[in-house]
Amino acid sequence: MTAEPLERALDRTDRLTEPALRPDDPPLVLRTARESDLPELRRLDEEVFQEVAYPGFLLRQLFDMYEEHFLVLDDGTGRLRGYVLAGTRALGRDSWILGLCVTQDRRRHGLGRELMTEVLGRLRRDGIGVVRLTVEPGNLAAILLYRSLGFRPEEPDGGLRPDYFGPGMHRQIMRLDIPGPGGPG
Repeated sequence: MTAEPLERALDRTDRLTEPALRPDDPPLVLRTARESDLPELRRLDEEVFQEVAYPGFLLRQLFDMYEEHFLVLDDGTGRLRGYVLAGTRALGRDSWILGLCVTQDRRRHGLGRELMTEVLGRLRRDGIGVVRLTVEPGNLAAILLYRSLGFRPEEPDGGLRPDYFGPGMHRQIMRLDIPGPGGPG
């Protein structure tokens, strides 16, 4: 399935706007998360990630640490439809994508790609050279998205890490080397 093209318009707060995908859908705004979003972020995280959702206290601390790289899709009605979160090291040029999600009703329209493209641009601007992430090995849609963005399995072992999050919770580790300021190349 081909992603629907997204029209974008930058406003003064550097937010990307996306028109409604269906006539009854409110338009989405891609913006930096706010402290007031935390209850809705927790709801969204639990809805999408269920038993592996971040505990509320950790989500709060991640927001405090990585606010600039915590982006949301806001539908303007008080509901968030997706987020991406990147964590960076205080010293060094490495980063991890700590979460990417889009609600079930808004998937397959290119929104995950938009979130990733925006956060990768911010990481490049901030001098990050390497971005890693983990993905459930059976999540082929996510793996295809990440591959299309340039991510490759972490070498030398191909990135498969059995029991990474605990017994039976295997993960594929993927890596992107970012060219440009701070990046390799």
